[in-house]
Amino acid sequence: MNRPLRWVLVGASDIAATRMIPAMRALGQEPVAVLSGSSERGRRFAERHQVPVAAGTLEEALSVPADAVYISITNELHRDQAVAAAAAGRHVLCEKPLAMTLDDAADIVRAARAAKVVLGTNHHLRASPVIRSIQKLVADGGIGRPLAVRVHHAVELPERLRGWRLNNPTAGGGVVFDITVHDADALRFVLGREVLDVTATAVNQGLAVPGVEDAAMTVLRLEDDVLACAHDAFTVPHAGTALEVHGTGGSVFATDAMTQDPDGEVVLRRGGTRTSVDVGPRDDLYITGLRAFAEAVHGDGTPLATGADGFASLAVALAVRDALRTGTRTPVTPMSILQEEAL
Repeated sequence: MNRPLRWVLVGASDIAATRMIPAMRALGQEPVAVLSGSSERGRRFAERHQVPVAAGTLEEALSVPADAVYISITNELHRDQAVAAAAAGRHVLCEKPLAMTLDDAADIVRAARAAKVVLGTNHHLRASPVIRSIQKLVADGGIGRPLAVRVHHAVELPERLRGWRLNNPTAGGGVVFDITVHDADALRFVLGREVLDVTATAVNQGLAVPGVEDAAMTVLRLEDDVLACAHDAFTVPHAGTALEVHGTGGSVFATDAMTQDPDGEVVLRRGGTRTSVDVGPRDDLYITGLRAFAEAVHGDGTPLATGADGFASLAVALAVRDALRTGTRTPVTPMSILQEEAL
């Protein structure tokens, strides 16, 4: 039996506390050290969550015997932390977006490959039983040729998360790098197609500080002329999330689809007939993701979202940002700008 993974947590974050540590421990994995940008915050986090070491520096954190590093500190710091972790021989699971520039994302991917460690991007929606059931339905031809997708990912940002996401664009604040990037990965996963170009508009509806967009709508063109539209927001309290995929042979509708929990219902409609789709076991998304990551570390498969997937979703988010600035249709930088062997 493979030994459970030991983790260094880079970031004393809400998601580490509420999602990742419980999922790790459910699998017999264990956080062995935590690093925070604030030593006091790191110490309190370690005490609250029974993490043995509250490290003061990245070097100290990486000196603790461990197998992998989970990075969930603010996004502008991901590149240096992930590259250092890979160089130290640690497998890396990094929160989205993988970085804040494509050059930095490419550096992370290349560093992991050079060190022969596993690199994953924590796009949790790939672990959703709802999203996975739609992906299988599309892949099996259940709706014919895909034509269009509608994503509703407009939510109310919880009070406890109303910090840098609303006031620090340098760190990746704003709805595009927090939510639209997830849409991009979900579209690529469900359709098996790359996003080619985007148009977008965004506003500040009063939750974020002036100059930071807290609501956006995006139109995306994918390969094979599939069209998608997405409404992303921090400002919508009551709508719930949804995903629709429409094809030549049917349409599939999912409610509560873009969440962190294994909720939601899926309905397939052909003509006047509506059929409920069995989504299978409703396993915790983060347990599913960490299980796949551990299997990849032990030589079986890949993470649910790889470093290359993280690069691709970042490329879409950056294109959306540029489209907002220019008001024009903006091409998405393809993964082919990197040497194939680097991915």
